[in-house]
Amino acid sequence: MLVGAAFVFAAVPTGTSYKLESYGVGSGGTANSTSSAYAMEAISGEVSGTQMSGTTYNGSSGLIPTQLANVPNAPTVTNPSNYYNKLQVIIDNGGNPSDAKFAVAVSSDNFATTQYVQNDLSIGSALGIEDYQTYALWGGASGVNIGSLQANTTYKFKVRAIHGKFTESGYSAAGTGATVNPSLTFDLDISATDSETASPYNLAFNDLSPGAVVSSSQKIWVDFDTNGDFGGNVYMYGQNGGLYSTAVAHTISALTGDLSATAQGFGAQSLTATQTTGGPFVVSTPYNGTSDTVGVTDTNIRRVYSTGAPITAGRSSLVLKAKINVTTPSASDYTERLTVVGAPSF
Repeated sequence: MLVGAAFVFAAVPTGTSYKLESYGVGSGGTANSTSSAYAMEAISGEVSGTQMSGTTYNGSSGLIPTQLANVPNAPTVTNPSNYYNKLQVIIDNGGNPSDAKFAVAVSSDNFATTQYVQNDLSIGSALGIEDYQTYALWGGASGVNIGSLQANTTYKFKVRAIHGKFTESGYSAAGTGATVNPSLTFDLDISATDSETASPYNLAFNDLSPGAVVSSSQKIWVDFDTNGDFGGNVYMYGQNGGLYSTAVAHTISALTGDLSATAQGFGAQSLTATQTTGGPFVVSTPYNGTSDTVGVTDTNIRRVYSTGAPITAGRSSLVLKAKINVTTPSASDYTERLTVVGAPSF
């Protein structure tokens, strides 16, 4: 008699980069397994239940939904300093534990296309595990500035949370903010007091007396306002290298130093430098002198003021000082043409 024997072989899922040796659950096999490259979770005998739902939530029954991290609320997105290339984003931790991590998605077309905030706070097309950061690393309640954005563009940001394997939540609602165009406001005024004046900008000295340091009766007032990421600078240079008279072909030369200790000379001294926010607006050496110490206003372009950050309503004042001696030729046409330049740093 011939006795037939049947042999049954079970093929396991396999590929070029993985192989799951055991995937059965219930009557045998492994319910949960991990390696350095993968993790698998499964359960056996789950009892079906009724889905919970309401006007503001829904949740399925079973193991996986109860493991998920809480979905954060929409992030707060603002532009507190009129940024042209970044926005401040404050995420909501959704009541998740302190070691939960969060990923931030961003879009300028209502998520028709999606990019992701990288761990260096720039924007990229791919989301890696290193881009999931804790609430503290996202700046906590102060948030962070997200860079690499386009000017004059509206962006939406949304956040999801994860707290271990198989726990990643869905995305939050979106928070919205907008960048602005790069900007510079630069203006000059010539006045004895802090007031607005129009061109032409003419500043006159009283008569110069030998041996006396004479200050201009009016001041040069400078307005400087920019959202440049690295602030900017104010420069100044002269045409003649000092006060020049065509009539007597003589120059009262521009110099740096204490005019009270020199025979003759000409220069500028900063009196004030303020701002409303940002900055600060800082006077550069040698224009920060006191008493009769001045900075040179020759034909070289020289920095007079600077700021290393965006600034609102920067305002400064300069006075010009001159001195002659008994050998200085007398003339009524001593003049200098000063050019003041405002340059933002974007």
